[in-house]
Amino acid sequence: MIDLHYAPTPNGWKISIMLEELGVPYRVIPVDIRAGDQFKPEFLAISPNNRIPAIVDHAPADSGEPMSVFETGAILIYLAEKTGRLLPAEMRARSRVIQWVMWQMGGLGPMLGQHGHFLLYASEKIPYAIDRYRREAARLYGVLDTQLGKTGRFIAGDYSIADIACFPWTMTHKAQGFTLDDYPNVKRWYADVRARPQVQAGLAIGKFVKEPFSEDARRIMFGTGVAASAPAS
Repeated sequence: MIDLHYAPTPNGWKISIMLEELGVPYRVIPVDIRAGDQFKPEFLAISPNNRIPAIVDHAPADSGEPMSVFETGAILIYLAEKTGRLLPAEMRARSRVIQWVMWQMGGLGPMLGQHGHFLLYASEKIPYAIDRYRREAARLYGVLDTQLGKTGRFIAGDYSIADIACFPWTMTHKAQGFTLDDYPNVKRWYADVRARPQVQAGLAIGKFVKEPFSEDARRIMFGTGVAASAPAS
């Protein structure tokens, strides 16, 4: 059994999709990031960077004590290696997949995250920041489009953790003001991945909170991490 400490965000979806693709038993432990659950000692014990998601594997391959893993790239690789799926064994193919997972971790996710923050969530609209991150997000969409034009159906050849890493972040394209019509290879890939039943099941685990941010939630998520009305822990 794997415990998935989870909130329904692009990073959270990566791991719920991965677990659905693998068909391994798991249970969801919700982490209310608007209420500050990510700063609780019990969560920090498994995710010291106070970010979701994290997993605890109660049946690790070494038959030892339960093993926790944080950071989505590390979790995807861990689960792929545990099951022998969605990460090729052959050296070159494996390297290609891992390179694109790292590309998502270091580029696509952070840049779309920053663009989304300054465009949609920041209390002060800063034109320079919005333009800076929009241009970089557009560049990265272009990189992905070029790669998919070379490889065909999926990012690194066969469907893999590279696709699972990248797909949830491209789900934000409409909210961030992008159209996939500008990136025809991404548009085709996006439709193919989203149509997978396992992806749909992974996306169904929880929903975004639709209510406007309260000031305490904004302070927790984007400020010091402690709500004005909540005691520090």
